[in-house]
Amino acid sequence: MIFSINRTMAIFQKDVKDVSRNVFVGTTLLVPILMAIVYRNIGEVTLEIHYTVINLTFSSVAAFVQCTLIAEEKEKNTLRSLMLSPASTLEILGGKSILTALITLFTIVISAIITGYIPSHPFIIVLGLLVSCLFYLALGTLLGLMTSSVMEASVAVLPVMFLFGFGTLLQQVSDKYPLLSIVDYLPNLQLLELAKKVENGASFSSLSINLIVILMAGILSSALVFMIYQKRTLKD
Repeated sequence: MIFSINRTMAIFQKDVKDVSRNVFVGTTLLVPILMAIVYRNIGEVTLEIHYTVINLTFSSVAAFVQCTLIAEEKEKNTLRSLMLSPASTLEILGGKSILTALITLFTIVISAIITGYIPSHPFIIVLGLLVSCLFYLALGTLLGLMTSSVMEASVAVLPVMFLFGFGTLLQQVSDKYPLLSIVDYLPNLQLLELAKKVENGASFSSLSINLIVILMAGILSSALVFMIYQKRTLKD
């Protein structure tokens, strides 16, 4: 089946209408922005604080909003209609991800302006943010497909918000318990490590390692999403 931009944009426009009527989503966007304001007023904003806000945006906006959008489609039984429509899997999932991605990146930009974050090499950081966004969108879609209602999805995404939004706390614990060192490879901590290397003037080959780890997490999550989605399509 040939990929159709028109079908993808139609799904995107439908989500725009749904989100514009959803006050809950609007309040979710305020969480990282309010945190950015609080951190800015506390005093000096370190790189770790900048990325606490950024990673919280990914977990509370990209993953959370995407999860609730998918779960809402399931709850209203409209996802089944999309599955039975001529639209392909890529068109449906792509169309439902565009809005969440735009909202997420917009929130990150606003939060970065508030906290005063200006990376020394914007291109590398933007690339890292885009790759990270892929992972969180896939994670949110995965949770949405595995839950059956918006309420259930809201509960399921809470551990994700803690794990990826405040992962630096786990990193401090992993320093004491080597068995937990696997958390160092989480996409949120890899993004922070990438930012540190950028500020220290590391070579691109060194930076590429972090980007590859984040990208692999995004690819694996996306593959899992497509697999579960296809199973649901065959089931329906």
